[in-house]
Amino acid sequence: MRKPLLSLVAVLGLAACATQPMLGPPPPPPPSGPVAAAIPPNVAAALSDPSRPAADMVRDADRHPGQLLAFAGVRPGGKVADLIPGAGYFTRIFAKAVGPRGTVYAYVPDELTKLAKREPAVNAIARDPEYSNVKVILNTLPNFSAPEKLDLVFTAQNYHDMHDKFMGPADLSVVNRQVFKALKPGGVYLIIDHAAEPGTGLRHTEDLHRIDAATVRAEVTAAGFVFEGESRVLRSTADNRKTNVFDPSIRGKTDQFVYKFRKPASAR
Repeated sequence: MRKPLLSLVAVLGLAACATQPMLGPPPPPPPSGPVAAAIPPNVAAALSDPSRPAADMVRDADRHPGQLLAFAGVRPGGKVADLIPGAGYFTRIFAKAVGPRGTVYAYVPDELTKLAKREPAVNAIARDPEYSNVKVILNTLPNFSAPEKLDLVFTAQNYHDMHDKFMGPADLSVVNRQVFKALKPGGVYLIIDHAAEPGTGLRHTEDLHRIDAATVRAEVTAAGFVFEGESRVLRSTADNRKTNVFDPSIRGKTDQFVYKFRKPASAR
């Protein structure tokens, strides 16, 4: 009698296996892109702040500001320079992430204000009581500085522009040394830009608005910075790096490098 009973148990077991997994659903496939970084509470609160324009929030899906600020190490009370802030997309996020004890210096080069022939867009942010910790600095790129030592100098999609004719062009060896001096020992210089094909150097800063990542790394480390690493959150294999970044086929979806440099703790 024991053998038929064992057979019945085996049959029932096989039937159960056919209708439901033994150990739950199979594990998901490994991620095809970079693993998401944990977003600190101060950054998460900044992203969800109701004073942010709705148009800015829509752009978050492509720009990944939470992971970028986490990678940069933005903390409450931090002193940040948003170098060439444009309309202030990141300026607003920084302001809320560093909080009332922190300060955000929106550094607008005079070279740009003279070209635009209007006041910087970030002036309106600095006048808004919601962003009372934002201070606008108007000066030339080679004179980059801040009223106090900084924890972070951040620039997004603008490093290549500094090499272009309409910006002087600026002497990046001078600009990067000025950034180095403005930072606290151990401070971070974070650069985001549209990637050009490797080996092209500065060839496409004007026509494609792209720059070779290796050129940026060489220029910045020559000023005394240590290259600390890269976030791949804005990398894209769909971009062939040969198209102007404003082309509708690729705009907002370009392959971008995010390089983190640090001023040595022993430097002054």
